[in-house]
Amino acid sequence: MKKEYFGTDGIRGRVGDYPITPDFMLKLGWAAGRVFARGKPGQRVLIGKDTRISGYMFESALEAGFSAAGVDTQLLGPMPTPAVAYLTRTFRAQAGVVISASHNPYYDNGIKFFGPDGMKLPDEVELEIEDYLRKPMTTVECSHIGKATRIGDAAGRYIEFCKSTIPLGINFSGMRMVVDCAHGSTYHVAPHVFSELGATVSTIGATPDGLNINDRVGATDPENLRQTVLREKADLGIALDGDGDRLIMVDHRGQVVDGDELLFVIANARCASGELAGSVVGTLMSNLGLEQAIGRLGLEFRRAAVGDRYVMEMMLEHGSILGGESSGHIICRDRTTTGDGIVSALQVLAEIARTGKSLNELKQGMKKYPQRLVNVRLRERVSLDSAPLVQKVKAEAELELGDSGRVLLRPSGTEPLIRVMVEGADEGKVHELADRLAGAVTQAFSA
Repeated sequence: MKKEYFGTDGIRGRVGDYPITPDFMLKLGWAAGRVFARGKPGQRVLIGKDTRISGYMFESALEAGFSAAGVDTQLLGPMPTPAVAYLTRTFRAQAGVVISASHNPYYDNGIKFFGPDGMKLPDEVELEIEDYLRKPMTTVECSHIGKATRIGDAAGRYIEFCKSTIPLGINFSGMRMVVDCAHGSTYHVAPHVFSELGATVSTIGATPDGLNINDRVGATDPENLRQTVLREKADLGIALDGDGDRLIMVDHRGQVVDGDELLFVIANARCASGELAGSVVGTLMSNLGLEQAIGRLGLEFRRAAVGDRYVMEMMLEHGSILGGESSGHIICRDRTTTGDGIVSALQVLAEIARTGKSLNELKQGMKKYPQRLVNVRLRERVSLDSAPLVQKVKAEAELELGDSGRVLLRPSGTEPLIRVMVEGADEGKVHELADRLAGAVTQAFSA
């Protein structure tokens, strides 16, 4: 059965446009509560949120819906998405809820759910919630209405967990870093984690006002971080996104280090410690240089569909402990159950501390291939199978690139877009072929 509301990362959209409305969130809380309660009294869920102004509104609506379903709620306040996943496990809750649109602007928002294992809900549970959304909302008998309480020490608990993901003997004394919190939910967590481990920390993007989340800061826009690292002559910079599940870094030379390069650094470190065998999982968009570098470590590189949900599914299928995306979603499954920007950063910093090498030196084991991505917007969603011209130009491009490059044509899952990606050893040819393919897509569907 096809899902009506849930996408690859929960339910997301523009605030005020259905279904990102208070009335829908009330019904969603009730529907999810009915599924999580399974008719048993005394069940509970945790609710966390990022720093968007609309989070207050949706938090109240969800809380009311859960109460009507007879489910208790424990409110975490602003809290990173991976923190909610962790706390859901440690509190033995039936589910965790995050009110966030991740890296999107403040005027978007959304809902993500985690199960009692701290992992995203399987499709069948999301379909069950959607089934209840089609039913009339009811309220449990008055004595069974759910209660709401607040967990006051949630941030402290998560800080201690993050620090526990690296060996006890490692500290970051003498390391100077800039941490960009994207005016998001890590603003009161990330600086403490790194400073308590001995680093000298300068913080930017840590004054949220409800409207400035991800606004020219954070993992999706690291230019401010890059300039600050160079100006302060810091050893490195750490950029998180609005809900703390992405990581991008900047080295001491001001070079941006993306998720593919960071995944290689962590994989190399795990190999050196004997913790990693088998495979590492990336996506269709992962750089060819990462695939080759992982191969040189004696590991298999597997490509999942784009989205951390699909990365995790492939990791579980093949028993992989490490996977991620170039966007900075990195999953260290031997440390936690979901993408976690702070935990991923700690793994990189631990390797810097262990080896005495800079981030710039550690990433040298991977040669990043030039890559160009062009988004071709169309009037409606289309099938590329119905465009022989596009297939012809794609085949020609693949022939020109040979074994030293890749071509990927990928329809967007949510918009009438075709994403054209070309990568190869010759940057000029990469740009030329990407533009040629984009032109063929436009020509094929312009009539």
